[in-house]
Amino acid sequence: MSDGPDRRPSPEIFTEAAEILEALSAHLLDAERGLSAGRTDPDTVNALFRGVHTIKGLMGMAGLAAVSTFSHRLEALLDRIRLGKQTFAPDVLDVLFASFDRLGEMIAAAREGTAVPDPSSILSRIEGLAKEQKAETAVPLADLLEMPPGQAGVLTEYEEYRLRENLREGRTIARAAAVFPLATFDTDLVALTGALKASGEVISTLPSPAGAGADQISFHLLVATGLSAEDLGGRLASDPRWSSVAVERLNKERVSPAPKEEREAAEPEGPAPGPAVPRVESAAHTVRVDIKRLDRLMSLVGELFLLKTDLARTAADMRSVAGARGFSTDLQKTWRVLERKLNELQDRIVEVRLVPIGQIYTRLAQVARKVSREAGKTVSFQTFGEETELDKLMIESISDPLIHLIRNAVDHGLETGEERLAAGKPEAGSLFLGAFPLGNHVVLTIEDDGRGIDLERVLATARKRGLIGPDERPDEREILDFLFLPGFSTRETVTEISGRGVGMDVVKRNIAALSGTIDVETEVGSGTIFTITIPLTLAILRGLVVDVGAETFAIPLHAVSETLMVDSPDVQTIEGQEVILLRGEPLSLLRLERLFGLARIEGEESGREGVLYVVVVAAAEHRLGLVVDRLRGQQEMVVKPIGDALKGVPGIAGATEIGGGRVVLVLDAEALIGEARRKKSESVSR
Repeated sequence: MSDGPDRRPSPEIFTEAAEILEALSAHLLDAERGLSAGRTDPDTVNALFRGVHTIKGLMGMAGLAAVSTFSHRLEALLDRIRLGKQTFAPDVLDVLFASFDRLGEMIAAAREGTAVPDPSSILSRIEGLAKEQKAETAVPLADLLEMPPGQAGVLTEYEEYRLRENLREGRTIARAAAVFPLATFDTDLVALTGALKASGEVISTLPSPAGAGADQISFHLLVATGLSAEDLGGRLASDPRWSSVAVERLNKERVSPAPKEEREAAEPEGPAPGPAVPRVESAAHTVRVDIKRLDRLMSLVGELFLLKTDLARTAADMRSVAGARGFSTDLQKTWRVLERKLNELQDRIVEVRLVPIGQIYTRLAQVARKVSREAGKTVSFQTFGEETELDKLMIESISDPLIHLIRNAVDHGLETGEERLAAGKPEAGSLFLGAFPLGNHVVLTIEDDGRGIDLERVLATARKRGLIGPDERPDEREILDFLFLPGFSTRETVTEISGRGVGMDVVKRNIAALSGTIDVETEVGSGTIFTITIPLTLAILRGLVVDVGAETFAIPLHAVSETLMVDSPDVQTIEGQEVILLRGEPLSLLRLERLFGLARIEGEESGREGVLYVVVVAAAEHRLGLVVDRLRGQQEMVVKPIGDALKGVPGIAGATEIGGGRVVLVLDAEALIGEARRKKSESVSR
């Protein structure tokens, strides 16, 4: 993989390359939107070129010759595009998308130490494009612009191309001359560049000896704009910082008026606001931290919470010790301060783990684009809530379920263009992905305006598979639940895009592993909405600690809707299922001691005689009452994975410590609800 046998690439190199690829994918989608609108943003193309150039260097440092060579060929293609030697057309865009996909696969393989995929097929397509590049005879810049020969001679090939391109499109080429104090020239130059970019394209920044004092430095900035030089100078002068900046036109020929759209964009209504100073991020103010270190830190915080619980118990016990009452009071005060500080520490660590969910939107947009092209459908993919924050590990874990749902929506949900037109819909289907915070949870929605789910067809398939009897008529919610059974599909044929069954059971299982829920709403002819609700983080949760027989369990508090005390005579048995009426609605009960085969303890430990303690848990639209013997109270908990011996036990999510070194099992509310529904179906079928 690398040039030397003892040379192993640093993990940070792959992390940086992955981040650059993510940004490049976003730029490529921007370029596609620009191409559809009939324009190409040079900054976007230049960003693509610079990003691939950086990846080439990183892969070279890592000793990954094959990846570096492929990056170099891709860089050469982007260089031809940015220099105007290669027409930026849809076929070129397709090659770039395929190239970035292959580059990502090659980097991922190198990171895992597996065989790097062969890029030969992509390289052949790049070679084919190289044969189509344009060859033009350029007019010397000196014939087009009033520039000193020495200044024109230091321009790069790219800067010369951008000047010629803007001249061809009829824009003004202006020179802004500015003098800055040496002490602040770097931030001043960034701010002036930002102000000029608001009115045009800053093509080049050149140092100039003219007009600078001993403690000053002078720059000439070449700008292409739809404004006249006078208007550009007036706009700058509206900000006192730039009142001394001199602006002059360099065009030798009279400039044709810029297109109306550009004039309107360059001349907003009302007085021009002062340009904002871009915030310059300092690398010294950020640090890259392996999330495993944060996991260990959060685990230590969890242990401190356990010590806090022990401290509270000790303080309470000391109140009954003669002569120690005052000390107990002081200890309780210390405990309260410790609790506040621990809560604050926990919140700060959680904040460090949170990142905007928008960082995976680009990847998902690419999935939607690729699948729609494979399916021969036109799809408008729109997003909102990019700024919504979620635990980094949660974002990584939710990506695969979202990809499954997007592929499903395009392949199964959205109609072909002909079908949509026949149904009176726009030819292009719409797919929406959104996110918003809801308390300590984040809600994700995937909505399409397609054909919707045919409930009768789902019901017929369920009957055909023997999932329900011929005379049973489940409600809409129960019918939609069939979609999440392994291998369930109403399709007669398998497609290459999503196959049959499409892994919807895997989607639900992966979401459940995040202590989340998934819900479906659909209307035939109008579309379908999948709603996913997941916790902000799983690093530390609050749990309700309960006793069942001689065992103690913890139930994640986000799954608990309420707790009840129920008189035994109020429990009814309907079709073999124990239920109670809760506000007029039937609520199924599940006795945990029966599910787990635990021995009941009669007497005081089991609560008051004739009374049941019921913990009502909820997942999406489903509810279930868990019958327990005692409610111990709430507690923070760090959920740890369980061993293989318990992985097959339904309803167990993990384990946690509750103080005094005692480890208890954490219940999975959604799995318990599924188990109760399964038992109910078996009882009804019998």
